[in-house]
Amino acid sequence: PMAVVVAGCGTDASKPAVQGEAKPAAPAVPDDIQSAAESLLGRETQVLLFGELAKNGRQEFLAANVVPKTPTNNLPGTIVTRAVVVEKDGANWSELLRCDEHLKNQKGFLGMTPLAAVTGWRLQYEQSEDKGLALYFTPLKGVTDSHVLPIGVRWNPETKRYQSLDRTYEHFLLESPSLDTARSSLR
Repeated sequence: PMAVVVAGCGTDASKPAVQGEAKPAAPAVPDDIQSAAESLLGRETQVLLFGELAKNGRQEFLAANVVPKTPTNNLPGTIVTRAVVVEKDGANWSELLRCDEHLKNQKGFLGMTPLAAVTGWRLQYEQSEDKGLALYFTPLKGVTDSHVLPIGVRWNPETKRYQSLDRTYEHFLLESPSLDTARSSLR
């Protein structure tokens, strides 16, 4: 019985070491991508992803000003104050999507963008082989409201730009050139 216990402990102890070795290291961010990210968002910018993100044959990167984890900031996900998706256009980089106080692309404010300015976002993302990069932005408001739904954003191959998605995350929404509150003419 003693041999079985020792053998069992020895086997369990070796498993975490194997799992730790199996995790691949993240690829180093190329200097031109890091430089472009810093020119857009400043020196505290972190490149989160790079490659053919939209599955459109072009090189892109996702960069953000990430809020570091602290004892007072233990929120799940990646908390950002600003983020951009940028595409290589010849020798230059061009911004396709910006997340700061609002979500914007080249045509305006994305559908479902809150009217009030947002100071922080929880950013989640996933990469699909057929649809490309999907981003999910959840606005943070002081004390987190767990009932706020994320705003889905994905590359729309028909319009050739990043657009927000409806609540089913299946249909693209149009942009608005401005964020105005509706005014009632009733008195």
